[in-house]
Amino acid sequence: MKKNRSILLYPFSLVYGLITAIRNFLYDSELLKSVEFPIPVICVGNLAAGGTGKTPHTEYLARLLGKEFSVAILSRGYKRKSRGFRIATADSGVDDIGDEPLQMYRKFPGLTMAVDRDRVHGVREILRIKPDTNVIILDDGFQHRRITPGYSILLSAYDRLMIRDHMLPYGNLRESIHNMRRADIILVTKSPETVSAIQRRIIVKEISKAPYQNLYFTSITYGNPLQVFEGEEPGEDIFSAEMKEDTGVLLVSGIADPEPLAEYLRARTAELSIISFGDHHMFRDDDIERIKSAWAALKSRRKYLVTTEKDAVRLREFANIAEPFRSAIYYIPVGICFLNDDKEEFDKLIIDYVRKNKRNNRIS
Repeated sequence: MKKNRSILLYPFSLVYGLITAIRNFLYDSELLKSVEFPIPVICVGNLAAGGTGKTPHTEYLARLLGKEFSVAILSRGYKRKSRGFRIATADSGVDDIGDEPLQMYRKFPGLTMAVDRDRVHGVREILRIKPDTNVIILDDGFQHRRITPGYSILLSAYDRLMIRDHMLPYGNLRESIHNMRRADIILVTKSPETVSAIQRRIIVKEISKAPYQNLYFTSITYGNPLQVFEGEEPGEDIFSAEMKEDTGVLLVSGIADPEPLAEYLRARTAELSIISFGDHHMFRDDDIERIKSAWAALKSRRKYLVTTEKDAVRLREFANIAEPFRSAIYYIPVGICFLNDDKEEFDKLIIDYVRKNKRNNRIS
C-alpha cells in the first residue's frame, strides 16, 4: 500500500531525519548508553511505519523456539489503556495489553507475553518474575536503542521496499535507510510466491546488504477461516468452490495494509465489500452497527464478515452481538513461509544463536 505524498511534507521529513540521525549517532558513539542482557534477546522490527508483517514473523519465532526453549515476548502494547509493565493472564483484555499481544498470548498460552513501553524495564521484570526464561523476543523493538539485542531481524515489505522509501512524514521511514546495517537478518516480507529468481537478485542487489547480513524472502500464508465467537471452531467451509458464485463477503480491517487479504478474498468470492479502519482501530458501538448494516446489504445468499486475527481480538470485546450476524463473523489466520528453500538455514541461525546463549552475538 503506497502512501500518498505531498511535496510540502518533504522539508519536515528532513528535520525528522536529522533528529533521528543525531539520536542514532549518540547511541553509536556510546554517548547514550545501551543495555545488554546475559540472555539471548532477538529483536523483530522495521524501518517503515507498519505494514511489514511483524506479528506473524514474531509468532513464527515463538513457534520455532518454543519447541526447545522457555520463550518470552516483550511488546509495547500499542493503544492499551494500562500503564507500565504487564504480563498477560487468562483474564487479560485488549485494554490491558493491546490487541497484538493478546492475539499472541491466546495462540501461545505456554509462553510469557509481557508489555512495557520501557523495554529495558520490561526485560528486567521478565527476568525477575520468570527467571527460567531462555530467550526474549522484542516485538517492534528496532528503534528502541536503549537495548542492544543479541540478534536483530529487520523486515521490509516487498511492495514498498525500505530502500525506495523516504523519511516520515513524506514517506514511511522512521529512521534513515543506513540504519539497516544494525540488522543481522533482513527479511523481504509479503513477497509473491511466484517471484522469479531474477527479480530476487535485483532486489538483493538494490538492498546491497553488508557481508555479515543474511537476506531472505518470505510470503504470507492464509489458513482456513475460523469463527470469531464460537471457540475458534472451523464452522462451515465459507470458501467452498462449488458455492463461490453464491457467496458474498464483507472484509472489515483495522490494519496498516489490508490489500493482500482483499486480493485473497476476491479470488474466492463473487461479491466483496470492504470497510477499512486505521491500524489498531478500537471499535465502538456505532462501528458495529455500520458493519452490521454493510453485511446485511450484501446481495449474495451466503454472506459473511471476514476480518483479520488482530481485528478479531478487538471484535470479541463485543459479547452482545446477536445471531445470525454473530455466526457469520470469521477471521483468517495468517502465517509466513520462506521462499527459495531458505527456511532450514534461517531456523538454524536462530536456534544456534539461542543455544550458544552468549551475552551479545552480533557482528558489527
